[in-house]
Amino acid sequence: MKFAARTVVVITLLTILAACGSASGGSNSPSASTYIQNKGSDTIVNLALAWAEAYQTVKPDVRISVTGGGSGTGLTALISGTVDIANASRKIKAEEIQAAEANGIEPVEHVIARDAIAVIVNPENPIGELSLEQIARIYRGEVNNWSELGGEDRPIVRLSRETNSGTHVYFLEEVVRLGDKENKEIFSADTLLLPSSEGIIAEVSDNPNAIGYDGLGYVTPEVKMLAVARTADQPYVLPSVESVNNGQYPISRDLYMYTQTGAPQSVLDYLSWILSPNAQQIVTDLGFVPVLNTTAGK
Repeated sequence: MKFAARTVVVITLLTILAACGSASGGSNSPSASTYIQNKGSDTIVNLALAWAEAYQTVKPDVRISVTGGGSGTGLTALISGTVDIANASRKIKAEEIQAAEANGIEPVEHVIARDAIAVIVNPENPIGELSLEQIARIYRGEVNNWSELGGEDRPIVRLSRETNSGTHVYFLEEVVRLGDKENKEIFSADTLLLPSSEGIIAEVSDNPNAIGYDGLGYVTPEVKMLAVARTADQPYVLPSVESVNNGQYPISRDLYMYTQTGAPQSVLDYLSWILSPNAQQIVTDLGFVPVLNTTAGK
């Protein structure tokens, strides 16, 4: 969230650096071993950019190019062998593993952080809490007016990430379908699909009728987070690092980086650093949930 404003600048800088490395000799040159291409999840992109910046101070000879485009985009690039690290806010699918193996690539999964998906509304909306069932019914098109939930007589405007987003896939499976693998429900046809996390925030902050969802690290004071309960008779909990770690918040997930078996040592060293306390502190700073206890010994 704090790095969103300079995303384009950093991506441009890293891409220029990478291009310089490629121009010095191509894939067979010594410089290629210190060039890491990282692509995928828009949820992770700001975190990946922050890590890339910090790692430059640790290993100045390693150049890291970071781009977004969605989890599906990153995994497709991994399958085709055109990226070193694919970022994903969902687990790789069985058919994606099969496609990779058919191309001689064996994906390797790395859990690099955790995330809460916040359900958000405009601050003018008096609704402050919803159960998973209520959220599912909204997004399936079964509830269409806020008055049906105790709010004002206003039509509900549903917002979602686009279908290539890992966040979209996770929300579909775990919220719209309530985690039931046999459930084939889909988003209501009038759901507006937006290409970025920032776009969801902007639209919700401008539209008093809107409801959306976003990674906790992207939530700003311009929107209101709803407390969510697993069922109507259970506690309603706001998303936070604490409520994810103690298992109380019901919409949370692991975040992933995928490499392939036999990845260069420079890539393995980078992934090892990402799991270090210093790198995981960046996870906390950006509003995500670390996979390590970075406060130990402080």
